[in-house]
Amino acid sequence: MQYVIVGIGGQGILFTSKVLGKIALDRGAEAIGSEVHGMAQRGGSVVSHFKIGDYQSPLVQAGEADVLLAFDQGEGIRNLHFLRDGGSLVVNIHDEKAFENPNLLEYLKKRGIKVHSVKGYDLLREHMGGNFLFLNVLLAGAMCASGVTDLAFDEVAAAVKELSPAKFEDANRKVLQLGYEAH
Repeated sequence: MQYVIVGIGGQGILFTSKVLGKIALDRGAEAIGSEVHGMAQRGGSVVSHFKIGDYQSPLVQAGEADVLLAFDQGEGIRNLHFLRDGGSLVVNIHDEKAFENPNLLEYLKKRGIKVHSVKGYDLLREHMGGNFLFLNVLLAGAMCASGVTDLAFDEVAAAVKELSPAKFEDANRKVLQLGYEAH
């Protein structure tokens, strides 16, 4: 399984890669990844490539990703070229009009790309007082529910619990469930 995780600095892209890695190692699977930080500390693009299985190179080639997990809709659209035909985009959207663009819709249809969108910012405003720190966990929950991977909710919850500070345990569990139910 090949993942590309994209967003902007501070959204938890690298933490999400660590969660995937923890799950892979717990399963006894091989895992390899690479991170392109870009301008992460200045709110710029961040891209993480992650592979689970018998791969030699950490970088996902254009047209080969099974899943594009996008914490920012603009970064998701910019990185669609990584998805294979029939791949899946799990995306946090803040402006649905972007996905009404006829050219984008034609591109997605032509390539058979399935879009699983979540209004992450709205959900976090409503249920977490606007604390966007939990966006990555919310999207992980949505990815579990979408069925685009074989990741089980309990596996993701256990990895998130182990890798994040204890003070966030209850909030992470709540947000993971929220993302799962939002899909």
